[in-house]
Amino acid sequence: MEQIRKFAVYFRPYRLQIVGGILCILISLAFGLFVPFLIGMAIDDLAAGITWEKIVYYPGVILAFNFVSGIFLFWQRRLLINASRHIEFDMRRDFYAALVHQPLEYFQNTRVGDLMARATNDLGAIRQIVGPMILYSFQAIFALAIVLPILLNISVKLTLLLLIPMPLVSLTVKYLGEQIHVRFEKIQAFFSDITARAQENITGVRVVRAYAQEESEIVEFEKLNREYADQNLRLVKFSAAMRPLLFFFIGLGFVIIVAVGIPMAVRGEITAGDFTAFILYLQRMIWYLIALGYVVNLYQRGTASLKRFNEVLEAEPAIDDEEDAEAMPEIRGAIEFRGLTYRYDGNPVLRDIDLNIEAGETVAFVGRTGSGKSTLMQMIPRLLDAPEGTVLVDGVPVRRYPLEQLRRAIGVVPQETFLFSDSLARNIAFGVDGPGQSNGSGANGSITIEIAAEIAGLAEDVKDFPNGYDQLVGERGITLSGGQKQRTAIARAIMRDPRILILDDSLSAVDTYTEETILQNLREIRRGRTTLIVSHRVSTIKDADLICVLDGGCIIERGTHDELLRHEGTYAALHQRQLLEEELEHTE
Repeated sequence: MEQIRKFAVYFRPYRLQIVGGILCILISLAFGLFVPFLIGMAIDDLAAGITWEKIVYYPGVILAFNFVSGIFLFWQRRLLINASRHIEFDMRRDFYAALVHQPLEYFQNTRVGDLMARATNDLGAIRQIVGPMILYSFQAIFALAIVLPILLNISVKLTLLLLIPMPLVSLTVKYLGEQIHVRFEKIQAFFSDITARAQENITGVRVVRAYAQEESEIVEFEKLNREYADQNLRLVKFSAAMRPLLFFFIGLGFVIIVAVGIPMAVRGEITAGDFTAFILYLQRMIWYLIALGYVVNLYQRGTASLKRFNEVLEAEPAIDDEEDAEAMPEIRGAIEFRGLTYRYDGNPVLRDIDLNIEAGETVAFVGRTGSGKSTLMQMIPRLLDAPEGTVLVDGVPVRRYPLEQLRRAIGVVPQETFLFSDSLARNIAFGVDGPGQSNGSGANGSITIEIAAEIAGLAEDVKDFPNGYDQLVGERGITLSGGQKQRTAIARAIMRDPRILILDDSLSAVDTYTEETILQNLREIRRGRTTLIVSHRVSTIKDADLICVLDGGCIIERGTHDELLRHEGTYAALHQRQLLEEELEHTE
C-alpha cells in the first residue's frame, strides 16, 4: 500500500478528469443495466397481448437506453485512458529527471539496460493501473452494487443460491493473484538482465566483431532469451488459469440458477420475464466478475513494476545543492585545494593535496595512469564530492555554490569523449542557452560555433563534411575519427566561454601537428580564464604557468617546465623518455 500511496500523488492534477470518468461509468451502467429489466418487462407485457404499439415501443426504448449508455461508455474511456497517458508522461519525466541528477557513482553501480527496462516495460505495466484497472474496477463495483438489489428484488432464493460458488471465486483470485505478483516481479528483474546484455552488445559491437564473437554472443543471448520466455510461460499458466477457473465457478452458479429457476417459472413463482431478466443480469455479472479477475492481474503486475520504478525515484542524489548553498558573485576562476584527501571504496586516491591556482593561470598535471589526475579534476565541478572545505573556488567552498552556477562557469573536456546522435553543430553548442543554429553564440555572445570549431582545430575537417556543421555524427559520434571527436568536445567546452577550462587528456587522439595548432589557438582564449590541463605529453603542457607531477595521489613535484627539468626528477625523466621516443619514430 505504501507504493500505491506514493503513486497517488500523480493523480492529483487529473482528479477532475478521473472523477468525470468514474461518473460516466456510473451513468453508462445505470442506462445499460436497465436494459435486461426492460426486456423482462417486454416479455411479460407481450405475453399478455401483442400490439403494434408494444412492438414499436419496447425496441425503441431499449435502443435509446443502449445509445445513451454507449455515449457515456465512450466518454469514460476517453477521460480515463487520457488521464492514464498524462500520468505516464509525468512519471517518465520524473524518472528521467531522477536519473540526470544522479552522480557518476550511481551509473557505475547500475546497469543502463536495467534502467531502460524500468523506463519502458515497468512504466507500461504501471500505466495499466491508471487506465484499464480503474475502468474495470469501478465498472465491476458499480455493476454489482446496481445488479445485486435488482436480483434480490426478483428472487431472494435464486440470489442466495448464486452466492454458493462465491467463496471459490475469492480463493481463486487470492491465490492466483499472489502467484502472478511474485512471478511478474522476477520476470521484470530478468527483463532488465536481458536488456542490459543487448545494450552492452550493441554498444560494444566493434569489440564483438574484432574478436569474432558474434556467434558466441548470439548463443549467450539465446540462452537468456529462452529463460525469459520460459519464465513468461510459467506466468502464463497462472494468468491463463484465472479466467477459466472463474468461468467454471461462476458457471456453476449459473447451472444452479437454471436448475432451480426454470421449475420456479413453471410453477408461477416468478414470471417468464423476471426469469429472463435474472438470466441476463447474471450474464452481465459473469462478465464483471471476470473483469475483477483481470483487475487483480493488472494490479499484481502494476505494483510489482511500481516497486522497481520507485526505487529509482527514491534514490537520493549523492551530490546535490547543500542547504546553505546560495548564489554567489560571478566566478573569476581562482581555485584552491586545501589538504585534500579523497578515498574511493576505502582506498586513498588523493592524499594531502595543497595547491593555490590564481584566476587566469594555466596549470598542468602530469603523472602515471592511476595517479589521481582525473579524480582531482572532477572535484572542481563536483562530479565527485570532496570533503567539506578542501576544494574552494574564489575562496568559497564549492559545496556552497549552487550546482547550476558552479558548473555553468566550468567547461570540461573529459578523457572519454561522448557525442550525441545529432548534428555536429548541436553537439558543439550543447549546454549553451538557445544555440540551435550554426551561427549561435556562447555565454558571452562572442564565441560562435564556427569560432569554437576553429579554435579546436576542427574547422578544416568540417569543410570536407557533405552537410558541414549540420552533418549527423551518428551514435556516440561513430562517423568521426577519435581526433575529430576530441576536437568536437574541445569546441563544446570553448563554446560555453567558461571561466575555468578543464582539458583532461583531451589531445591524446590528435597528432603532434594538430596538437600544436590547437594549443596555439587556445593560448588566445586562455587569457583571463583559468585553464587546467591533464596530459601524458610534455609537449602539451610545457608552456603552462605551473606544472604539477602526481604519483600515488600526491603532488611530488611542482614548478615551470624549465624548473622541473633542472630539478632532474620524475618530470625530467618523463621528458627525456618522450624525446627518445620521438627520435626513434623519426629514424624508423
